[in-house]
Amino acid sequence: MSARGTSISSFSSVATELIALARWCHERGWTPATSGNFSARLGDETLAITASGRPKGALVLSDIVVVNTDGRLTGPSAGRPSAETALHCQLYRRSGDVGAVAHTHSRAATVLSRRCAQEGYVTLAGYEVAKALSGVTTHDDTVLLPVFVNTQDIGKLAEDVEAFMSAHPPVHGYLIAGHGLYTWGADIVDTSRHIEALEFMLDCALLEGSIS
Repeated sequence: MSARGTSISSFSSVATELIALARWCHERGWTPATSGNFSARLGDETLAITASGRPKGALVLSDIVVVNTDGRLTGPSAGRPSAETALHCQLYRRSGDVGAVAHTHSRAATVLSRRCAQEGYVTLAGYEVAKALSGVTTHDDTVLLPVFVNTQDIGKLAEDVEAFMSAHPPVHGYLIAGHGLYTWGADIVDTSRHIEALEFMLDCALLEGSIS
């Protein structure tokens, strides 16, 4: 048994789902090379997260590690957790409704986050698929994705994200300039829907920008 009574079987089940999600994203070109990271809640204070430096299209169970919500490993591990674990932990600590977190590195997210870094956000408006996001009920809603400056100081970045989310609810995801997209949901299925919807809209926004 691990922390908070999470059993080995439940870890195996969650890890298998994370591996499938990572592979699904990799197949769509959203996690090239070893980029991206994925996690899911195991208990109130523990989460499973992809290990650092692993290709997301070829993950195995040993590539998923368990950490607490402070980002510390809770047991023996064959790898170290993602370098961006603190960004995942910030979301889990912020809300018990967050059950999974995903970070992708698609071309659209990377280019648009660079293009809109000075403005500070990417605007996604008028897209029917926005209704795939939890809480969005009409295409008339405008989805704003804040863009944060890329930095190796992940702790400071997590603080910046927390401050923004406290001041500007609701937030469905955010971008790191020249880096990629973070989004989350109640569980892995919910999160995968949010990834697909946001990546689709980012792709459309990139195409529209290149045409205009």
